[in-house]
Amino acid sequence: MDATLARDWMRAAATAIAADTDRLTRLDAAIGDGDHGVNLHRGFTAVVAALEKSPPETVSEVLVKAGTTLISRVGGASGPLYGSALRAAGKALPATAEVQPSDLVAALHAGLEAVRRLGGAAPGDKTLIDAYGPALDAFEKAVAGGAGLAEAAGAAASAAEAGAEATVPLQARKGRASYLGKRSIGHQDPGAASTSLIFQALAEVA
Repeated sequence: MDATLARDWMRAAATAIAADTDRLTRLDAAIGDGDHGVNLHRGFTAVVAALEKSPPETVSEVLVKAGTTLISRVGGASGPLYGSALRAAGKALPATAEVQPSDLVAALHAGLEAVRRLGGAAPGDKTLIDAYGPALDAFEKAVAGGAGLAEAAGAAASAAEAGAEATVPLQARKGRASYLGKRSIGHQDPGAASTSLIFQALAEVA
């Protein structure tokens, strides 16, 4: 992956979120405060604008700038969570023109750890981690098996989608949805859904 592909990833994520804003909003309205889709759409639109205004030269810089933009432009929990994940991933990458799939494994681990530190969630708590964790596992396993970026990203996207779907029967234990108790069962977690979109965007451009 080079900086151009990383920018394409953020642009594809913005496009996917824009197309799915209404669905993400409906998911959040059912168990949250109904602003997840709108907030992420605004945030990733700002990310694309920031990257186009002053294009970074490394993948590391692309992800750090994207994360910083999300933190500064998105309210609620999603800005800090997604922003921290991208910033941590970017900072974990070497400052080189290109990075390898193995570098991205380390970066994705750093991003997940940032989310865990900030939100305190664990697998099964009905959060974005339930999509991110399986995606990372699939990506890492594919890379360990010799897969290139496209194949590993495809595996991650499939695992993220399955992980998001698997949040439907879970009871939320973190975030606003946790206040609903058992009433949160039967609804897909909006954060897991949007995380799936971001991994699908990576698979698309890879």
